[in-house]
Amino acid sequence: MTMPHTLVSAAELEALRTRGEVLILDARFDLSDSGKGERDYAAVHVPGARYAHLDRDLSDLGKPGLGRHPLPDDAAFSAALSRWGWRPDVDVVVYDDANGALAAARAWWLLRLAGHERVAVLDGGFAAWRAAGLPIESGLVARDPSQADVALDRDAVVWFAELQERLAERSALLLDARAAPRFRGEVEPIDPVAGHVPGAVNRAFSDNLDAAGRFKAPAELRGEFVALLGGRDAREVVHMCGSGVTACHNLLAMEHAGLSGSRVFAPSWSGWIADRTRPVTRG
Repeated sequence: MTMPHTLVSAAELEALRTRGEVLILDARFDLSDSGKGERDYAAVHVPGARYAHLDRDLSDLGKPGLGRHPLPDDAAFSAALSRWGWRPDVDVVVYDDANGALAAARAWWLLRLAGHERVAVLDGGFAAWRAAGLPIESGLVARDPSQADVALDRDAVVWFAELQERLAERSALLLDARAAPRFRGEVEPIDPVAGHVPGAVNRAFSDNLDAAGRFKAPAELRGEFVALLGGRDAREVVHMCGSGVTACHNLLAMEHAGLSGSRVFAPSWSGWIADRTRPVTRG
């Protein structure tokens, strides 16, 4: 089968898995307990899945000023891909238990930055897999390592200077994926400063989902994002969130809706406020 490059259903993943045609990554993560996702993975996961840790594999926490989840260096991400047994010719499916927000969409985005287009997120995540009554397993998964050597396309990422310039020129639409109370600065459970980047528009990632926790239909998503765009091209959209993780959920939703070319401001809010001279808006 030809795998979609945005979302796959549990049934589609099972078809790929039984044919041995896919690398499955489990990206479950809990921001309040960084070890919980890995423990949950060891207890039960999709057969054959390897674990992708948000802090260790999908980020480099040793880069001050770039937010809570800075991008990993090329060598580090290549090493993670090698441990997982990744190859350029393999289909990859990523899942989590947060409807793609922690941290399946982040892994999807990083693989795309590495030039790997054959990657999708499991729609509905691990809950959809369990609800479908599909096989599960426990313990660690042995997979032959590979020799990956990739480079993340950092030109496809928005950084501080570009964002500030484009906001001043009004040539970008900055969409913030955080929940509305955090965006407005009414609450801030994670970062030391509350509020949002001046000029940003709130598009909570949860708005991409239906009542069952699956992504809305492409046509519905397209209508919602087109209304936000207000005549702008999708390539003018810049996504952000608290640390550059759930922002990828909005990017994935736009791609699923056929609105290609938007980018992510990787440092996001936690990186923006690392320099207290940068302006902050509340309300």
